[in-house]
Amino acid sequence: MPGESLAVHPLTCVRQSRGWGKAELARLMQSRGKALDIPLATNRTTVWKWEQGQEPDADAQRVLADLLRVPHEQIQSKAWPRWLPVWEVTGLTAPWTEVGTVEALADLVGSGRMDRRGFLTITGAALTGLAASWAEAPSAFATALDGDRVTDKMVSTIEQRISTLRTLDDQLGGARLLEQARGDLALITGLLSAGRYTDKIRIRLYGLAARVSHLTGWMAYDTGLRSAGQQYYVGALRSARTAGDNAFGAFVLAEMGVHVSEAGRTAERVDLISTAIGNAPRTLSPYARSFLYLHKAEALSRDGDHQRAGMALNRAVSLWERQTGEETPDWLDWFGEAQLKSTEGKVLLRSGQVERATSSLEMSVRNAAPRDKAVRSSRLAEARLAGNDLDGALDAASYGAELLEDKVSSVRALDRLKEFAQRLEPHKSVPAVREFRERLQALPVAA
Repeated sequence: MPGESLAVHPLTCVRQSRGWGKAELARLMQSRGKALDIPLATNRTTVWKWEQGQEPDADAQRVLADLLRVPHEQIQSKAWPRWLPVWEVTGLTAPWTEVGTVEALADLVGSGRMDRRGFLTITGAALTGLAASWAEAPSAFATALDGDRVTDKMVSTIEQRISTLRTLDDQLGGARLLEQARGDLALITGLLSAGRYTDKIRIRLYGLAARVSHLTGWMAYDTGLRSAGQQYYVGALRSARTAGDNAFGAFVLAEMGVHVSEAGRTAERVDLISTAIGNAPRTLSPYARSFLYLHKAEALSRDGDHQRAGMALNRAVSLWERQTGEETPDWLDWFGEAQLKSTEGKVLLRSGQVERATSSLEMSVRNAAPRDKAVRSSRLAEARLAGNDLDGALDAASYGAELLEDKVSSVRALDRLKEFAQRLEPHKSVPAVREFRERLQALPVAA
């Protein structure tokens, strides 16, 4: 999978899901190989090497496939490790109905408590197929199952909890709040599957499920759990469609694009945001459309199309300037000039306009919430370094490190500071550079 870092190998996921240690898997493979008349010398070290990136030979793959009950044709049609049975996502296969949405949410609640896969599970045709299914699916509501009555007051209480959780996420980062978000999603899913409610309450519940699934996915992504984040976003997309909220669905598709582009799949992000914009409600406000075109600018910029990225950026800014005092949707209450300037800075930096990029990024960091300050400080540091301002670059990066030491928990911010630290290699003999790198190493891994 080019461009994608396997923080956890798919084979590790297979083992853990079956409760096997490395030595146990090696023993089972030797036993199965003997039954198939394929002698293997597999041991614990062999399994370890496979999980570090070494590809098993054809005999070992055949035995492993038989052990896992994977059809032989599958290992012939898919390269290692893509044939391993870890890529199934209920949200991709369940029907686009209310029952299918509840099924997808229940699967998230039951199996999404940890990310055993440090890699993207939804890419390529599965991803574009998901976007197309969202665009074509009807908004469907079925009869509620028998159970307790869900009251307006109960839903209002949950809505307030989610609003508070979003505010805390901006201040503290997702790692410290992920379990609370998962608990709220479990609560909402339980109400949907077993409660009694009016049509009006039903719509609000699915709307809440969409918001919480997205928020949980965002927190998982911020914590470094990329696959789990994707799957929660699928739950959000389905819930929004079931509630008939295509505006929020377009927002979720735009956000899903961030995951795939950071894994090097930039063209897929362009396709996602194009689907989102093309199927967003015509009544969408200039404010919300500005957000979508900002994503389009970032997507095209990452894909190397700087001319079209600049056009999309200009469109986003124009829409932003046209905003009036209309009510802001709750899913965009965090969006403001700081976010606009952040994307503007990144797009300008990639196109080589260093001075303008630095100015935009400085404004973005200055006006952002604490977690976003920590994340964006590395990009500002990169821009200053590109402008030959080493001291200014270290100041920006050190500010991000300081936030991770004292206030914010964000694996994403830490990873980006580590990426910036690699750019300092030509300056490794400078005392201030050595000091910054030592400070970065002292930060906890799960910052």
